[in-house]
Formats: sequence, C-alpha cells, structure tokens
Amino acid sequence: MLPVDNRLLNLQIYKLLQCIHQKDKKQIEKLVQNGFPNLINFTEPVEGYSALHLACIKNDTDMCSFLLEQGAHPDVQDKMGCTPAMKAAELGLELVLDLLVKAKADMTAVDNEGKGVLFYCILPTRRHYRCMQIALDYGADVNNCTTDGKPVFLQACEQAHDIKEICLNFLERGANPNARDPATGRTALMEAAREGVLELVRGLLERGADVNLFDLERHSAAHFAAKGGFFEILRIISAYNGDLGLIAMNGNTPLHYAAEGGFADCCKFIGQRGCDPTWTNLLTKTPRAVAREGGFKAAAAELRKIEDTFMKQSKPGAKEDNPCWALRLYDWSLEHQAALRKAFEAVDQGDGTVAKDDFISVIQKQCAFVDIEQIQTIAEMHEGSPPEGINTEEFFKGSKYLQKSCLITSFGPKGKKGKKGKKRRGKRGIAIPVPICVVPKSACPRREDGFPVYMIEAVQNVADSYHYNRDRPSAHPVHNDRAWYIDEPRKMYMNINYLVRAGDILSLQKAFEEGVQVDTKDKYYKTPLMAACASGNIDVVQYLLEKGADVNATDNFMWTPLHHACYNGHLDIVELIVKAGAAVDAPAIGNATPLMRAIEICRLDIVYFLIDAGADIQTTNSNGKNALDIAKVFADSRIIDLLQNKLENLPEVPEKKEAEKGKVVKPKSPSTPMPVEVQAVKKEPSQVSLPVVERSILEKTTHSLKDSVIYLNSLITSGATKRDDIAFKPRKIWAPEATTEELVRKQELLRERFALDGHSESFTTPFNRKVME
Repeated sequence: MLPVDNRLLNLQIYKLLQCIHQKDKKQIEKLVQNGFPNLINFTEPVEGYSALHLACIKNDTDMCSFLLEQGAHPDVQDKMGCTPAMKAAELGLELVLDLLVKAKADMTAVDNEGKGVLFYCILPTRRHYRCMQIALDYGADVNNCTTDGKPVFLQACEQAHDIKEICLNFLERGANPNARDPATGRTALMEAAREGVLELVRGLLERGADVNLFDLERHSAAHFAAKGGFFEILRIISAYNGDLGLIAMNGNTPLHYAAEGGFADCCKFIGQRGCDPTWTNLLTKTPRAVAREGGFKAAAAELRKIEDTFMKQSKPGAKEDNPCWALRLYDWSLEHQAALRKAFEAVDQGDGTVAKDDFISVIQKQCAFVDIEQIQTIAEMHEGSPPEGINTEEFFKGSKYLQKSCLITSFGPKGKKGKKGKKRRGKRGIAIPVPICVVPKSACPRREDGFPVYMIEAVQNVADSYHYNRDRPSAHPVHNDRAWYIDEPRKMYMNINYLVRAGDILSLQKAFEEGVQVDTKDKYYKTPLMAACASGNIDVVQYLLEKGADVNATDNFMWTPLHHACYNGHLDIVELIVKAGAAVDAPAIGNATPLMRAIEICRLDIVYFLIDAGADIQTTNSNGKNALDIAKVFADSRIIDLLQNKLENLPEVPEKKEAEKGKVVKPKSPSTPMPVEVQAVKKEPSQVSLPVVERSILEKTTHSLKDSVIYLNSLITSGATKRDDIAFKPRKIWAPEATTEELVRKQELLRERFALDGHSESFTTPFNRKVME
C-alpha cells in the first residue's frame, strides 16, 4: 500500500469544503469519484469539520441530502467529538436534524466530554425544543451524563425558568427525579426550586424526588425556595413532609434567607412550620436581625410575632396550639385535594359527609407521615356531637384543627378596610361603559404590505448644510445637485397623527394621493382632524377640510374635533370648523358638550363664540349639571356672569316644547346651508365652475387639428413619434424648504395665537394640571 500524501489529502479536503460553500455538486462528484478514497468522510486538520459538518452548519438541507447519497457517514466526529447531529441541534436546525436521524444517525453518540445530543438542545427557543423532541423520538438517552457525572436533566433544570417545557418533557420521558451533580451535590429539585418553576417542582415530587436531600454546603430545596421568595414552592415542600428548619454549613436556615430577601409571607410560613426563629448563624445573627439590617420592616414584624409564639411554646408544660404534623397534614391535603375529593366521593354518604372509619382509612392510605392516632384526633374534631359523619369541606378548610393565622387564606395581600362614615344619600351615578382606549390588533385594518392603515410614509428632505443654504435656494432644479452625491434615505413610516402634529403637509398629501382615507383613525380612535384641532395647527386643519374631513367624526369617548379644539383653547380653529358645519351641541360619552369643555379651561372668548353660534346653555351632562354649574366648579367669575346673563335673558319656552328640552341636540344635517367660503373649500377641484371666457378657450382647444386622426397618421408615417426626447429631467425635484425668516415668522404667529388669553407660558388643560400635581 502506498503512503498517504497528507498535503495532497488536505488540499482535496479544503477543495471539497470550498465546493460545498459554492454548492458545486458536479465538482463534488468528481472529487468523490477521483480523489482519495472515502474523501467525503475525511475531516480538515484545524477544527476537524467534515463535508457533512459544514453542510449542517450552513443549514443546507439539499446539500446534506446530496452528501448522504454520495456516502457521507452521519456520525463522523470533529476534534471535539461532535457529530453533525450535535451541530444541528446546537444551532436549532430541526430540518437538518430530521434529515440526519432518517439517515440513521446515532442519537446515543457522545463527544469528548461525554455529552450527548440532548446537551446541545438546552437552549430557550422553539427550534431547540423541536430538536429535543426529534432526538428523544429516535432514541436519545434522557439520563445521559458527562464524564464528570453531571446528568443532562440536571443541566436543564439549572435553566428551568427559560426552558420549562424541555425540563417537563425530560421528566415525562423518564428522567431520574433524583439526578445529582457530584461536583456540587445539588439535585434537580434544588435547581428547580432555585429557578422558581412551580410545575417542575411539583412534577419532581410527584415522581418521588427526595425533598430533604442537601448539597455539599447543606443547602436543601427549602433554602433555595426561601432565598427566591417562592411561597408556593415552600408550601409544596411542606406538603411532601419537607424539613423547613434544616441548618446549612454557614448556620443559615431557610428563615434566614427569607428574611434576607424581605419576604414577609415566606418568613411567616417557615416560622409556623417548625423553623427555629431564634437560631443564630455563624455571624451570630438571628433572622429578625437580618431583616432589620436589610430594612424590611414587614418581615421583621412577622419574625417578631413568630419569636414570641416560639418562646411561649418553648416553656415547660405549654400546650402546642398548632402541631407541626397538623400543619403538614393541612398543606398535604391542599396539595392533594383533587385526589382526596375523588376518594371521598367513593365513600360519600350522600350529604357531603363521610363516615369516621372511611375518613380514617382514606387519609391513612394516602398520607404516609401521619399515624393512626393523629388521624383519629382530626376525625374527632370534625365529628359533631351526634356522630353523623365528617364534612369534607370543613376538613379542607382546616379551621377545626388549626388557628386562623396558619390557614392559607391568611397569606397574601390584604385589602384595605373602608373608612367608616356617613352613607351617601340618593342614587349613585350610572356607570357608563367606556370602551378600551386602544384598537385591538385583530380589529386594526392593514394594507397589503402589512402596515396599519394609519402608518404612512414620511417625506424626508436630506439636509446638506455644507453645500446648500435654505435662505438662498436654487433658482433652477439643475443647480440643486444634491441628489447626485447624497444617498437616498430609507423609507420611514410614521403614525399619520404624528405628522399632523408636526405640520407635515407634504407627507399627508402623498398619503392621500396613494389612497389613504382622510378620516383614518389611529389605534387611539383619533382622526387626523382631531389631532390637528388638539395641536392647534390651523394650516393642517384647513388642508384637511379641503380634503373633505368629517367635522363631526367621533373617537372612543364620542369627542368630536370641536371638543378637542375647545378643550385645548384654539379659538381660530373653533371658528373654522363651526363654519365648516360642526355640531356645536355634539354630546360626548358623558353628554358633555364643546361649550362645557371651553368652560373647563376658562376661555371666555370661546364660550362667547359658541353661545353666539347657537350652543344650548341649558343642556345637562350625565351628572345633571348644566354649563352654569360647571362654571361655578371652575370658579371663573367672567364666565359665570356671562352664563347667568344669558340664562336670565332666555325667551320663555312653550309648554309643548319643554318635553323636548332634555333631548340631545343632533348634529346638523348635510342639508344645512354652509357659508360661501366654506362651500368653496369643500368642493373638489373638478367641481369648481370656470368663467365663461375660460370655457370658450377650453372648447376651442378640444377641437384643435392635433387631435384629428389624419394629422396623427401623418406623424407616424413621417417618423416623428420615434424621435428621442432630449429634454433634461432632474434626477430628483426637492420639496421647497422654508427659509429661516419664514420659520421665525411661523413661530411668531403661533405665539400670537396662544397669547390670546394672556397666559401662553403657563397654559395647561385640567387633565395636564392634575397629572403635573
């Protein structure tokens, strides 16, 4: 046999790997047929990757199938002993792993550290969970251990909070519930308790895990549960006869760790279940001293009560009110309540009670840590004076044989007691059903590209301060050559109401040209016109009215744009939308009108305008208050005087119309005549009538010679239609940017508008005032 040329072999291996990168199947076939024998299973000298390793890492299922057909072995190992299946499982490539197991990859193979494929599935993703299921279905060892003796189930329990489903699946597939790490002495139960996974702790104890085992530092599962403040896990440990008073090597009991974290309920529970509250650790500190050092007053108070109870019961001859066996029986009965109810139903006497002998036999059969005498004592406490049977519901409550402070109902947050005082007279206000303030995702309409309809593309102007000055714009598009050296920005989608508040009319215009409805509502049920009225941008309001925005649209609180304009104090916008046909007496969800919103912010000018526009000052809200009552609450003497004067000068209402006074004023119908200027705004450009002179010009141009068929045919035969258009077209026409002078003037106008009431700097709505306070 000729000696092997290692250099040539390595070159062929790297060539093969390069062909896999390039997906060159023809070249791979040539190398396999004409290269070194079994080349496809050789590994490169650095990492030890074979051809199948590389294809698996690249998640190339087609290449993996091709290599397996060419004779690649699915169990070839790299320098760390990892097989392609382990690499696929580590990366969560379930399709590749499924392909390998169907090619009879060995799921019991281990690497140099003794780790099987399941060790590589322990990651918190759905793909790794599916890889774990595939490996278990094809024979992976659920009790696989490393060369150091650490089981795979224990390593999974160390991350149980993130991979709870994987741990529970291991347990269902037969993992050892007493799996233990020889290096630390910790068990799977300890790790599950440390992670705080209640379902896993319950599953381990149901399958026989030893609850009282401790690690090399004498820490038990109760120590870890107390350190994390996991009250339910402590309760389950007690239900399975766990020792809550075990002392660790550092002298700490579970009560010390609960006090260190300030978990008052855990301290109370552990102290009642038999842990010595006066025990001092190696630092000579009791649990109460630890709680006081941490500043946990509630935990320290509970520990003080526990110490007092413990000292009373430690005296000679003292009667034990709550025996430890009775407390554990109570915890056990709550944990196994479903099974006990089923057993009691089998011997039920028909009235929810069971006979004393049947009760004793059921408890004795299912609970191993109580003796017959203790069960008889419990039965006698529940049996009445005429022995008619034992009520099982009373047994589950535990109030017959334990004090109230030891019952599970005494733990957890307690509700505040109501203050005693005089009862309110009269009927309470009717609770108005307010809808949820956010549109559900399922109900939100979406475009074809998946975005919500209220998300529109924002027009972006790329600034170039080095070559372009906004105060001296280019006289011609040719002069502005920014488009040639500035990259086109990526598309940016924004909420349409954000652009309305910013006054971005260009973006709105583009959106409406693309088919976006002008009355589109965002997830807070607000239309663009509402946002513009609330922000005080009159230019955007005018633009939206030109586009046909509905001035009487309502949000989830039945507020119209007029409500928003009045509540934010924009008189000019109020005048504009009232002229556009807004209903001045539109009722909100609490029957509040725009007039009441203007009264709340103490704007006399808006109140005066609304009254002149026909607002009804006698309308009442859901609390029965009219405009004058609300004005007295907000204590603006000017508005109070105005409303009183208007009420005194009101004409008398005939008796027939008094019954219609309380009815809600309906919005103005479309037939209501609008002012001439608003009608001109509402009309579409195509509907605007043209002067007679312009009509005659248009009529003449429509019958020109250029539209005749003979003239067009002559152009085609002469070749005029094939001429190249050499007219210059700019690469991009930039939107005109406002100059500095225009921006300053805009700010001055805004300041003048907001200063109408004399308090532009400190103006806030009642809602914002309450939030600031």
